[in-house]
Amino acid sequence: MTKWEYATVPLLVHATKQILDNWGEDGWELVQVVPGPNPEQLVAYLKREKQA
Repeated sequence: MTKWEYATVPLLVHATKQILDNWGEDGWELVQVVPGPNPEQLVAYLKREKQA
């Protein structure tokens, strides 16, 4: 059975692609983006397969 680990990451709207690309390089897959605590911020939920 596949096991997953998750991360919650703050995103700044002017650097969203750069931030997500950095996490993607480490094997994280974007699951969802939701509004953050203010208009300049979003929150990304990411997952990747847990290493044994």
